[in-house]
Amino acid sequence: MSKDRLYLYDTTLRDGAQTTGIDFSIADKRRILAVLDDLGLDYIEGGYPGSNPTDTELFAQAPKLKSARFTAFGMTKRAGRSVSNDPGLQATLQSAAECICLVAKSWDYHVRVALGISNEENLESIVQSVNAIRETQREAMIDCEHFFDGYKGNRAYALAVAKTAFDAGARWVVLCDTNGGTLPHEVERIVADVAKHVPGSNLGIHTHNDTENAVANTLMAVRAGCRQIQGTLNGLGERCGNANMTSIIPTLLLKSEFADAFETRITPERLRTLTHASRVLDEIVNAAPNRHAPYVGESAFATKAGIHASALLKDPQTYEHVPPESVGNERRILVSKQGGRSSILSSLEKLGLAADKDDPKIATLLDEVRLREDQGYAYEAAEASFELLARRMLDTVPRYFSVENFRVMVERRHNAVGKLVTVSEATVKVSIAGETQPLWSVGEGNGPVNALDMALRRDLGRYQKHIENVELVDYKVRILTQTGAHGTQAVTRVLVESLDTETGERWTTVGVSPNIIDASFEALLDAINYKLLKDNARAD
Repeated sequence: MSKDRLYLYDTTLRDGAQTTGIDFSIADKRRILAVLDDLGLDYIEGGYPGSNPTDTELFAQAPKLKSARFTAFGMTKRAGRSVSNDPGLQATLQSAAECICLVAKSWDYHVRVALGISNEENLESIVQSVNAIRETQREAMIDCEHFFDGYKGNRAYALAVAKTAFDAGARWVVLCDTNGGTLPHEVERIVADVAKHVPGSNLGIHTHNDTENAVANTLMAVRAGCRQIQGTLNGLGERCGNANMTSIIPTLLLKSEFADAFETRITPERLRTLTHASRVLDEIVNAAPNRHAPYVGESAFATKAGIHASALLKDPQTYEHVPPESVGNERRILVSKQGGRSSILSSLEKLGLAADKDDPKIATLLDEVRLREDQGYAYEAAEASFELLARRMLDTVPRYFSVENFRVMVERRHNAVGKLVTVSEATVKVSIAGETQPLWSVGEGNGPVNALDMALRRDLGRYQKHIENVELVDYKVRILTQTGAHGTQAVTRVLVESLDTETGERWTTVGVSPNIIDASFEALLDAINYKLLKDNARAD
């Protein structure tokens, strides 16, 4: 049976750039272009040429893509102006894009209030704009802005906008849920109606996530007839984000309802790079990966329940809806007091520590984990600290260095210009294995923990080369309630996430103490020891 072709259109470089706190550089955009091209997208929208210097530079020359079509975004011609006398449209037409997608008003309310023109003038602008694109021998697309709201307000006019774009020669007429308020059952009903007037092979869907339904709305639109899908990697986008391509793509390829009926350019081999693509984008935007993201998150295939963990090892298909390796992810059996011997054995196997299930050391390690978690440790969130603990109890971990003492000072004072500032300074005395003279280091930082981190990593003698690319990228503190201890007297748990900026590897360590500085220092020490262990650093 032949399958219908689905076309994937990524808008990360434009819609994703509207995410609060994100501002792509030209280098960022070029790197993301390459990642999306490798993944197998059909269209990659680079941005809006002429709207800002970055996008204008990006569209000055077409990037060398393997197969994706480089697409420019713009607006239809302004009413009352000719195509040649519309600077915005001309900037788009003169770009080096292979395809051009223009946004058009499809809600008569917006035509009247926002544009201040008649419905007929809006339709004529669409016709002239599509014709202008086609005259350049390029593929034309129209994004019908607020289409679903427009359909509910004036069905006849919304349909007229879609049909006018199609009749003018637009390859794709894209139905946009611009404010993200439409629900899945509405999307399916409306798209099915539109498909009676515009062929589904020319219909696209563009949804936003304001009701947490962007992916569901997209899939319902495909069921109802749409054959182009627009979305962003990791669901980036303004407000609550756009339809998440990292969820849509594997659903289309791995779920039988879609996989049996549709095909895309993304092969199983390319799908296995999905998690990597997601993490690259996180790195570029300097965001911690969403651990709970479907398919690509660290917790997507993780379990810490003892019964589930034991059953999972015997029959993964029972507890995993798709194989984790199919999307480039991996199974994680987490260590916690809720887990049991199976969790410990699975984690040790992953670490390369062979152990018999009846080995007394396994029971001892499990008891130690449970004891420590009762004290406040959380190893399911700090696998690097668990590896150090396991190796110390079952194997060996070299003693690379020891901290003889440290001191942290926080001082509030007036600086040289009379401004009241708070200064944090830390001093650390470290003894390196095999060396007789200790090392003294001083660090200043943005707060006592940062100062302590800076001092600890300022000079570790012969180990310095191993940690020079390590950064503390996340720091979480939780006050744990214990009997008889409240407020500032309670036990504190600190989780520290470290990043090797050269390899991109991240790891998390944990520290627990009634003193927040002690807890932080314990987590920092584990972070450095873990890096030295992974680098097979020499210990004398």
